[in-house]
Amino acid sequence: MKLSFRITLFAFTFALYSCGGSKNTATKTVDNVKFEVNLLDRSDDTYKVTVTPPTLTAENSIYQFASTAPGTYQIMDIGRYVKHFKALDANGKELTTNQISTNQFQLTSPEKISKIEYEISETWDTPVSENNIYLMCGTSIENDHTLINGQAVFGYFKDKQDSPITIKLDYPKTWTVGTALSKNSDGLYIAEDYDKVVDSPILLGNLTKANMNVEGTNVDIYTYSKTGLVTSNQILESMKNMLVSASGFLKGLPVKNYTFLFHFEDITNGAWEHSYSSEYIYKEDKWENLEAQVVEIAAHEFFHVVTPLNIHSEIVDQFNFITPVASRHLWLYEGTTEWAAHMMLFRSNLKSTDDYFNTLSKKIMIASKYFDPELSLEQLSLTSYTPAGQKQYGNIYMRGAIVAGLLDIKLLKLSNGKRGYIDVINDLAKKYGPNTPFDDATFFSTFVTETYPEIQYFIDDFIINTKPLPIKAFYNKIGVDYNETENAFSINTTPTAEQLKLRTKWMTPIRL
Repeated sequence: MKLSFRITLFAFTFALYSCGGSKNTATKTVDNVKFEVNLLDRSDDTYKVTVTPPTLTAENSIYQFASTAPGTYQIMDIGRYVKHFKALDANGKELTTNQISTNQFQLTSPEKISKIEYEISETWDTPVSENNIYLMCGTSIENDHTLINGQAVFGYFKDKQDSPITIKLDYPKTWTVGTALSKNSDGLYIAEDYDKVVDSPILLGNLTKANMNVEGTNVDIYTYSKTGLVTSNQILESMKNMLVSASGFLKGLPVKNYTFLFHFEDITNGAWEHSYSSEYIYKEDKWENLEAQVVEIAAHEFFHVVTPLNIHSEIVDQFNFITPVASRHLWLYEGTTEWAAHMMLFRSNLKSTDDYFNTLSKKIMIASKYFDPELSLEQLSLTSYTPAGQKQYGNIYMRGAIVAGLLDIKLLKLSNGKRGYIDVINDLAKKYGPNTPFDDATFFSTFVTETYPEIQYFIDDFIINTKPLPIKAFYNKIGVDYNETENAFSINTTPTAEQLKLRTKWMTPIRL
């Protein structure tokens, strides 16, 4: 995920990123939480939401809005945007509710509730005094379109976070809907739980659509462009090779469906990854002026189908929407993803050798000039929700990606050129997958067990601690010279046999 802070850096460098048991049918019916959102009435820039609850008891006496969301690493406090919250019984009589905290509404008679109604303001145009929500993580409601991020519109009942959900959207007949959510036979969008709703943004309105199949994976692109300067077909044409390259790099894509949501209007703010989709907020311009930047960023966001979808800890798997809890493995989720996106473009000839090393040089420069060299990648992760951590967050795409590149070379060296970092990532994705999280506290040891004992020293020195990065020494192992004074890389034209062997594996082309 990319932050608005990084857009400033982009102006003179390059794009930076942001960004139970089985149940029988009857039980699922009882447990369903039903939402209806009235988008025909878009007055006051609010979403009009009706919630039909499942059977509630005293254990479900709180209706919870999100304090944060996966992949944002920021405080959101969605309860700030809620208006006119009320609970009604079967006769339409209003029941007492009390807002007991920013994000929590106490339900005094939950067993009597027939429905809940509330309005919630869009986040884009609603001023707040602190913790502004990144545009790509928020909501916007306009005459010709709307953007819905689930955590900014929907809530859940206490102890019902894992209840199945249906969503009915009432919207103009001329609008198109883009989302990774699927529909049931009644035309309602469905999700197995609240987490899936948050993981599945929805873009509606005057959109264009394009589609392609990438070696068995269906890819949809939906685009809102304020004046029609950018279409989904243009984007798809530019991204075809990247998508095919990603499949080659990963030896097959680990998802069957994926949805890109693009929003081009008045401002650039970045992108937000999800398990089966990603969304992008960019200032509208001619596509040829946006193409290179957007495709490079899309490569990063798309690679999140591996991390964290298929490799993640219990903190991500069982997300705490009430109190933000930081994972120590942001180096894996974002740093590795950033490295992999550029390496994938490089190895598929979508990024030249010079461009690849120029990108690496810029990351080295930005990491040393703008970020605290004494804050380790682990500490950056653990403090990511704090104001101090937020100021340093962009370094995960700088030092984080640089360290991932060094780890790749270290693994190649230890395996005698047989196994690089992407091979380890692919193996870990098979080991875990979307439904099996790793233990956040012990994953460093697990990673060492899956690779080599020497990797523990690497982790200790460069992820847990902040020893100076041995960039020159490591790249020399693959016959690449690094001039520290000029911060420049060059290919050694007379490598040793060992250097050439490792370099050959390091830059093995992807077959398109």
